[in-house]
Amino acid sequence: MRLLETLGRFNAAHPWSHNDAYSGFVLRHARAVRRAGGDTAVDVGCGTGNLLRRLARVFPVVIGIEPDAPSAAIAEARAASPQVRIDVRAFGTEPRNAYDLVVFVASLHHMSLDAALTTVRDSLRPGGRLVVVGIAKETPSDGLRSAVSMALNPIIGLLRHPRRAVRHPEHMTSPVAEASQTFEDIRAAASAVLPGIRMRRRLFWRYTAFWIAPQG
Repeated sequence: MRLLETLGRFNAAHPWSHNDAYSGFVLRHARAVRRAGGDTAVDVGCGTGNLLRRLARVFPVVIGIEPDAPSAAIAEARAASPQVRIDVRAFGTEPRNAYDLVVFVASLHHMSLDAALTTVRDSLRPGGRLVVVGIAKETPSDGLRSAVSMALNPIIGLLRHPRRAVRHPEHMTSPVAEASQTFEDIRAAASAVLPGIRMRRRLFWRYTAFWIAPQG
């Protein structure tokens, strides 16, 4: 218990977003979509906009959807680009065949999984992609992966944020929620809505997934 408390204090002093560990995964898919001719990307639950600016370097049209108004205001100020639009609302009322890339980074577990994935399926154009960096409820089978993550977390925090922090970085201030579904639950539900979706457990209490909408 004392070790965990010490680690907690150290991690708080050297914070880093675990989502950032998978920004390369998201951007690889984003570039592949753009090379195929896609022009519109959507970041669902964009928070304070950390990913939006990176997507704006790839796509001519980037939409951030964020229901938390204070976070959305920060995202809009940080984006400061005519090609980025922030919608202060929940994901769900999306036009059909309107998007080439839909991204969820640590946001899918805030929503009804079946409803969100069905909306994604209907809103993607043929050949478009869904990309997820998600959070799942841990189970005993995640023990080794969690232990490795706990060991690596302070090392990466020190490397990325060597000076002691007095507060969390701005992009780590959006509302958070605990995941209620396990990875296996999510995989079963996602496979039923999006046949062929590819999912993988990852370090730092994350999983990744992607799905390509059928052509025609």
